Amino acid sequence: MSPTWWLNPCKPIDAQAVEQAQARQQQLTKPAGSLGQLESVAVQLAGLQGQVKPSLERLWIAIFAGDHGVVAEGVSAYPQEVTGQMLLNFVSGGAAISVLARQLGASLEVVDLGTITPSLNLAGVRHLNIGPGTANFAHGPAMTAAQGERALQAGRDSVERAVAMGAQLFIGGEMGIGNTTAASALACALLDCPVVHLAGPGTGLDAAGVSRKAQVIERALVLHGAQRGDALQTLFNLGGFEIAALVGSYLACAQQGIAVLVDGFICSVAALVAVRLNPSCRQWLLFGHRGAEPGHRHVLETLKAEPLLDLGLRLGEGSGAALAVPLLRLACELHGQMATFAEAAVADRPA
Repeated sequence: MSPTWWLNPCKPIDAQAVEQAQARQQQLTKPAGSLGQLESVAVQLAGLQGQVKPSLERLWIAIFAGDHGVVAEGVSAYPQEVTGQMLLNFVSGGAAISVLARQLGASLEVVDLGTITPSLNLAGVRHLNIGPGTANFAHGPAMTAAQGERALQAGRDSVERAVAMGAQLFIGGEMGIGNTTAASALACALLDCPVVHLAGPGTGLDAAGVSRKAQVIERALVLHGAQRGDALQTLFNLGGFEIAALVGSYLACAQQGIAVLVDGFICSVAALVAVRLNPSCRQWLLFGHRGAEPGHRHVLETLKAEPLLDLGLRLGEGSGAALAVPLLRLACELHGQMATFAEAAVADRPA
């Protein structure tokens, strides 16, 4: 196994499938471009799947969870125990993503990378125990290189299971009290963007709480500033176990040839890290929605991403991406099942 597997080449897009899908779009019984983004995403999926008529029947959703030492700085409205409690809710079927996975007929797996309650032993959860959450990045690195590499590998391992299931689309979700602080810090470091533009309320902080969060991030950026140019070390310094797992999963999907539907702010920051590490993975990433967290817009703009939905969502868990799946499926059905002008005996525009 390559010690830096995340740098391995990503699978190339099938240019011929893209060309043929574009040609098909021009022949369907509608004005060219009239279905907007549904047309472009169907063509993109054709190139990713290597077939003129793509489909999204088999869906894999992986929820990565981990706790964050930076919560000790008072950056969250919820106690850390909620992370572990939500793991039970995921596998018991009561969480939003659990409901969505059922409705979509998706495979749902839950991976606990490391929480403050390491004695958890929940049926249906993969407990990896990388550590009792990350360390407080306001005082030192969030994780060691060994821990970070284990988290990256956990994302890759999930993709291997998705491949074995024959998944056509991968959604990564996250759970971890304090992870909007980690994601904001990461984004600030990678984008060289003022903290005030990226720090938001997360799970519901008031104005004073957001200000406190921003101050903590400012301190951390100064502490780890010397390594800001190194995307991997910045991930280990400021990120979370679940964010690193998302990074690993996105890179593994691009290497294995599975399309990714990216969720909200935290997942988009993980996508940013993945693109910084291995730029060719970008073409394998689709984006589900534009969330309410203020930093999300900046990250999406940097990635030149055009999300499918804009509903003011800020739940996480992969929920926004899951909500976009029906649109993607309908885009594929329209692309594959609409009649051409010739088939329908409808006159096309004069050449």
